[in-house]
Amino acid sequence: MNFCDYPDRELMMLSLADKIAGELADFLRRQDHATLSVPGGTTPGPVFDTLSGTDLDWSRVAVVLNDERWVPESSSRSNTRLVRERLLRDRAADARLLPLYLNTATPEEALDDLAEEIRPFLPISVLLLGMGADMHTASLFPGADRLAEAMAPDAPILMALRAEAAGEPRITLTAPVLREAMRIHILITGPEKREALERAQGLDELSAPVRAVLADATVHWAE
Repeated sequence: MNFCDYPDRELMMLSLADKIAGELADFLRRQDHATLSVPGGTTPGPVFDTLSGTDLDWSRVAVVLNDERWVPESSSRSNTRLVRERLLRDRAADARLLPLYLNTATPEEALDDLAEEIRPFLPISVLLLGMGADMHTASLFPGADRLAEAMAPDAPILMALRAEAAGEPRITLTAPVLREAMRIHILITGPEKREALERAQGLDELSAPVRAVLADATVHWAE
């Protein structure tokens, strides 16, 4: 794990956006497309704001969320909605969004169709993750109903998980898909999450799912 400690959040967000843009540009110089995977939530919003205006050939970039709540895009809790509003605008409006939601009653009904759309764009070129104070990442929550399956080396691309802390049913990229990403960044803020990160290093992956990616990740932290 590479740990980057920033003096303030604004500098961290700008530096991380610049780093991700540079990595995407490098992939685009060497291949015909790049895949960027991003978290939901409000924390990465400033990174998205900066990235959206970056001068890249966004038409060759596919964007996929790490995970999604099983709610329509009209919901204020939709990660897809946030990504459209904060990232897929300005120059980045040309990027291709790979969906993680279909209008079905349960995520299980849509898993196969959604996974087949993602498959051609794997492995992920640049992966940006968040982490909760409970040490979850994506929707790999400690105590989730099918966490062990989602963490297994032979897990499918996508799984539906349910956990008390998650609220709605979730659909998530599984641990092997996250681990196989070419560049991995984790964005966290505040003392509580820094303490959780330190604690995670002494736990197993089922207790601290973020452990699945820590070894190859760069963690970006600011107070």
